[in-house]
Amino acid sequence: MTAVETQITYSNSYTIQHEEAYMTQEEDWDRDLLLDPAWEKQQRKTFTAWCNSHLRKAGTQIENIEEDFRNGLKLMLLLEVISGERLPKPDKGKMRFHKIANVNKALDFICSKGVKLVSIGAEEIVDGNVKMTLGMIWTIILRFAIQDISVEETSAKEGLLLWCQRKTAPYRNVNVQNFHISWKDGLALCALIHRHRPDLIDYSKLRKDDPIGNLNTAFEVAEKFLDIPKMLDAEDIVNTPKPDEKAIMTYVSCFYHAFAGAEQAETAANRICKVLAVNQENEKLMEEYEKLASELLEWIRRTIPWLENRVAEQTMRAMQQKLEDFRDYRRIHKPPRVQEKCQLEINFNTLQTKLRLSNRPAFMPSEGKMVSDIANAWKGLEQVEKGYEEWLLTEIRRLERLDHLAEKFKQKCAMHESWTGGKEDLLSQKDYESASLMEIRALMRKHEAFESDLAAHQDRVEQIAAIAQELNELDYHDAATVNARCQGICDQWDNLGTLTQKRRDALE
Repeated sequence: MTAVETQITYSNSYTIQHEEAYMTQEEDWDRDLLLDPAWEKQQRKTFTAWCNSHLRKAGTQIENIEEDFRNGLKLMLLLEVISGERLPKPDKGKMRFHKIANVNKALDFICSKGVKLVSIGAEEIVDGNVKMTLGMIWTIILRFAIQDISVEETSAKEGLLLWCQRKTAPYRNVNVQNFHISWKDGLALCALIHRHRPDLIDYSKLRKDDPIGNLNTAFEVAEKFLDIPKMLDAEDIVNTPKPDEKAIMTYVSCFYHAFAGAEQAETAANRICKVLAVNQENEKLMEEYEKLASELLEWIRRTIPWLENRVAEQTMRAMQQKLEDFRDYRRIHKPPRVQEKCQLEINFNTLQTKLRLSNRPAFMPSEGKMVSDIANAWKGLEQVEKGYEEWLLTEIRRLERLDHLAEKFKQKCAMHESWTGGKEDLLSQKDYESASLMEIRALMRKHEAFESDLAAHQDRVEQIAAIAQELNELDYHDAATVNARCQGICDQWDNLGTLTQKRRDALE
């Protein structure tokens, strides 16, 4: 395969693979050979600003990234600043081989940090090859600014992306999915700043249709208050269909490192606060359990005697009121206690789980307030409640029967009393004394008809007596009145029988 064919083959391969999560070192350098001019411009500015943010700690800086690293001196100095380690003493000569030797010392140091440099040689750096120089700086950025980023078991690029996503998730119009077009409108950068320093940016006033304004706001605030130098141009980002991923990653990584220390301190503080909060929450759950248990057991203690009271009311209205009170108890008063019982069990189980997870001894409630104690008390309550309900329904059925019998008794008594009214006076008449024989015979026929009618009413009297007896057996509350009326009817009936027989004897 020719060199041209090899380059074309890689170019096609990159077209397919350039959106993968993280490219290999070798693919990166080949890609740089095909670097887009707009991307190259963004990288030169970003990488230069990034290098200067570290070199200024040593009292120097670079102006031209491909020129100022050619002798290897500032490159070695940059590596010493960012690593905190000493490199071998540089060669002081100005000859080409001195420069190559210095650059090689820098490249050797990079390799000693576990980085494989592919297609990057000291000669290209000394010759001012801009693409190789940018590739080398990107390798340094990757190793010292991005590789060690770790967020929720993801690292490097994926870790940085996840960090950005977590921090910007609550913000409107921000959806970080990559390190290029997700940052074009500037809102993601402003959200990162606002998340950590809400005093620096009024996020509510930002507009999605003002990307240049948003980007410049982020750049200016970061440079002034966060010591993050301006590494990008707003116009370049907005006017580029797809901003350079490396430039964006480099700039965004500065925010991660700017906030990482504060976050770590905050995390430690939060961990301590969390432990304290867990202990306080556990104490609160213990207190709530004891309080709920005491209140629930006291309510059960007060309720059971009410349910055990089986003194029947004398009237249906009074018993219906008892039934309504019981239904109110079931519908209104008991449900909150059921919830309390459930909450009590949840609190107990939650508390025991929390204590077990924090390696603390299990919670032991006060005597008589264990979950099993409450369960037994509740079981006793429901047994009494069931018995009370059965008693109520039985009593109501009894009173319904009594009311029916009492009404039937009244109706039959009224009918009987209506029929017997005046009968005693008629039977006591002595109209036969002055009557003729014909009249006597007529009176006899009339009397015989009355006797037949009297016999027919015997069943009604017996029914009245039977109803009165049943009312007494069912413990009717007004049994005395019933008995007096029944006795009056029976006495009157006996008297009618006696008078009827006397009149027959007289007529005969």
